[in-house]
Amino acid sequence: MTDFKDKVIIVTGAGQGIGEGYAKFFAAKGMKVAVSEINESQGQRVADEINASGGTAIFAKTDVSDEQSCKDAVAKVVGAFGKIDYLVNNAAIFGGMEIKGYLDVDMNYLNKFMAVNMHGALLMIRAAVPNMNKGGAIVNQSSTAAWMNMGFYGVAKLALNGITCSLANELGWRKIRINAIAPGPTDTQALRSTAGDYADELVKQMPIKRLGKPEDMANAVLFLLSDEASWITGHIMNVDGGQFMRV
Repeated sequence: MTDFKDKVIIVTGAGQGIGEGYAKFFAAKGMKVAVSEINESQGQRVADEINASGGTAIFAKTDVSDEQSCKDAVAKVVGAFGKIDYLVNNAAIFGGMEIKGYLDVDMNYLNKFMAVNMHGALLMIRAAVPNMNKGGAIVNQSSTAAWMNMGFYGVAKLALNGITCSLANELGWRKIRINAIAPGPTDTQALRSTAGDYADELVKQMPIKRLGKPEDMANAVLFLLSDEASWITGHIMNVDGGQFMRV
């Protein structure tokens, strides 16, 4: 596959869970990783662990719901590494999220939720694209929940799919590709804290009867970033053990 050595990648929400898995996976492929994370202690920990293992990483504190914070994070990355090749928009409110319907959820909470889970990716893209190399690539983190009518979490992911496809048109002339992956239930602390035993019930209904692993997602993202995917843009790739099949 593509030689990723010294490519510069930003991973949002990389202080734990799937995002942490992404950051360490990409560092092991030779990339220079920007750990973009709102939690300073967690983000710095991940960056330190990557550097201690022989990789190259920096921590960039980022609130993806705040436009200036996104711009500041991108400026720090460009200042440290001189360029941006890839962006993975993983940050989201999920672990411990409120499980309420549209008729009951507090509107202030809903507005904050959408600011992070929907517009957060857009704000990072707007900040990063002017600094991205031609041939760069972006991957957004969607979810199979987008097609399962699962309240405002699913709606945010469905909107993210639409943003991904719309931006494929806008970014094509810049020689930048954008795609998304839609993970199924993945074995993280966030899933257990939100779904509990329901996650095991989901597995029973799936063709491949196990929870996903962060490396399952990382391998799919790596392909979408690679030159081998150079004619793929505006695509939503399910990585879900067959949980949700689209025809």
